[in-house]
Amino acid sequence: MAHRHDAAGAEPRGRAHAVPASRGGSRLPVRGDGLLHAHGLLSQLPGDKGLLPARRAREGMNAAEREALLRRFEPVVRYTRGERFLPVDVEDYVRACSLWVQRPDEDPVCLVREGELSLQRLAEVRGPGPEAVHYLKFIDPLNVAQFAAYKVQQSRARRHGKDGEFRPGRGRLARVGYIPRFLDVIFSLTLLVRGRVSGDTAAAASIAYERMTGGRERHCYYGRVVEQDGWVVLQYWFFYPFNNWRSGFFGLNDHEADWEMVCVYLYRAADGDLRPEWVACASHDLSGDDLRRRWDDPELEKVGDHPVVYAAAGSHAKYFSPGDYLAELELPLLAPAVRALDGARGLWHRVFRQYRERNGDEDNDHHALKIPFVDYARGDGVSIGPGGEREWCAAHLLDPVPGWVSGYRGLWGLYARDPIAGEDAPAGPMYNRDGTVRRSWHDPTGWAGLDKVPPPDRALVRAADRRRRAEERCRRLREEVGRKSAEVAGLGVEIEALRRQPHMRKQLVEHEGRLEAASRELARMRAQLASETVLIEALRASEERIRSGEKGDPRAHIRRAAEPASDGNLRFGRLAEAWAAVSIALTMVGFVLLALFAREYLVFGLVGLLSLLVFIESGFRRRLVELTTSVTVGLATVSALVLLYEFFWEAVVAAVLLAAGYMLWENLRELKT
Repeated sequence: MAHRHDAAGAEPRGRAHAVPASRGGSRLPVRGDGLLHAHGLLSQLPGDKGLLPARRAREGMNAAEREALLRRFEPVVRYTRGERFLPVDVEDYVRACSLWVQRPDEDPVCLVREGELSLQRLAEVRGPGPEAVHYLKFIDPLNVAQFAAYKVQQSRARRHGKDGEFRPGRGRLARVGYIPRFLDVIFSLTLLVRGRVSGDTAAAASIAYERMTGGRERHCYYGRVVEQDGWVVLQYWFFYPFNNWRSGFFGLNDHEADWEMVCVYLYRAADGDLRPEWVACASHDLSGDDLRRRWDDPELEKVGDHPVVYAAAGSHAKYFSPGDYLAELELPLLAPAVRALDGARGLWHRVFRQYRERNGDEDNDHHALKIPFVDYARGDGVSIGPGGEREWCAAHLLDPVPGWVSGYRGLWGLYARDPIAGEDAPAGPMYNRDGTVRRSWHDPTGWAGLDKVPPPDRALVRAADRRRRAEERCRRLREEVGRKSAEVAGLGVEIEALRRQPHMRKQLVEHEGRLEAASRELARMRAQLASETVLIEALRASEERIRSGEKGDPRAHIRRAAEPASDGNLRFGRLAEAWAAVSIALTMVGFVLLALFAREYLVFGLVGLLSLLVFIESGFRRRLVELTTSVTVGLATVSALVLLYEFFWEAVVAAVLLAAGYMLWENLRELKT
């Protein structure tokens, strides 16, 4: 997948990303706090004093114990029907790949041929130089005969019901508006000139995947156990040989290789047992607090101690609820227009009270100038994990960090040289595409917004400590307020005395200035004291809630939740789907016909054509009332502006006369009263 916050291969949304090579081989970035070295986290992770350092935490737990802990809370991943690529062992994948280097303005060069590459050789790869990129290549596109044979095989499988064929469902295209569909067409056309994975590569990847796995239903993950800020973090990394979101599920991109991750955050209970409190996973367009769900959140399904997540078809993004999710891509070229439209909508709402948000209306969450894609995370396909039809066969430890993770900073699949990086393969679990270390790797609590949330076993201590600090500030403030109050009162006495001495005018003015400044400072200090007092009371109440075991709303931290798209706004299912499928083509045909046969009426024809399209779209989305209101207000505004332009000075004279009349009326009414 692509454009997912800190997931493997994800970059900031809709921006072009360069892919420079590592300039220092396996050297890791040096931070002021000494955060990383070639074998993992050093002893000082960011956090409280006295916390058990990450390295010591690992040393206190042997490999068998870490693996047992990972297996105890390993997630259940439910896939969508039609998903062809499931998690595999990276060793098998690397053995099936070749290693290449791409230098600027040169043809790519094969360094290690297919069948000769291993994880050990991958760990020994060193930086190829400035602006050069190392990458793996999993497959070559099929020729015509191979592709035809593959399609015949798939057709036979569908006829015999063995294919698990994916069906988009009704209303897929009708969920988004006309402008986003038009932008989607333009974006698809850009694939012809951008670097991209060729259309038959997904078929070749499917064949290579079947050959590599040999039909074995063996699926594994790679796990880490890290302690940071009092949390024990379990990271589960899943490797997929191919992302076929675009070619298989009408999505944004295709690319070789895909790393995905789920985190479970544990705390140490009073009895010494580790208990789960949060689960986080990477998702499109979300970051920080929005990535995680608390263990008691009704949205989070569980099978015993195992959280359930739903993997999107092709992109492998993870969600907490089954359904179809709308993801959006903002192109850098359209960013100024997006900001301008947002400003115009805000002004329109403030002035005319239009575009009010309506509860349950998903259209308010999607932008007209962003390209929409549907992520299908239905959970109606294969389920892997406890209670599923397949089990995880192994948990490979990434602790200590293997050389193939820390030493290889290149891409794990084809480098397509895509300007927006959507078709380029991701780097490994430790690195971003540009060779920098992922935040989810070196700061797993901060990645999910948990750096500001203490574990339950430390929450009471933290709240009491903050209350004591606030009480100490209050004590000092009261002393300062007393001194400042005495100073203000003394200045007032001196000023009163000086007023009876005319020859002390200069000193009087000076004292009045000092009194004014001191009074302002005293008012500020008293306001701060009142604020600190309220904070102390709030902290005391928080301590009481913690003692009683009350945790509060499990969703209070969420600002923007990923929610499945609904069919509620589709008035006619099949008709809306048919209109969404043909509307763009009809518009293009209409434009061509106007240009050929009615060129003198081109402008009026386009206005009429677009008006008809807007009317039909509004009908399907039950927005005819809003459309009528907006058109009426807009026409009234335009008419008012035209009249003001044509009769500007008359309007000024009328406004002045009305103002003068109003002032005269108010003054006379006051005199009469």
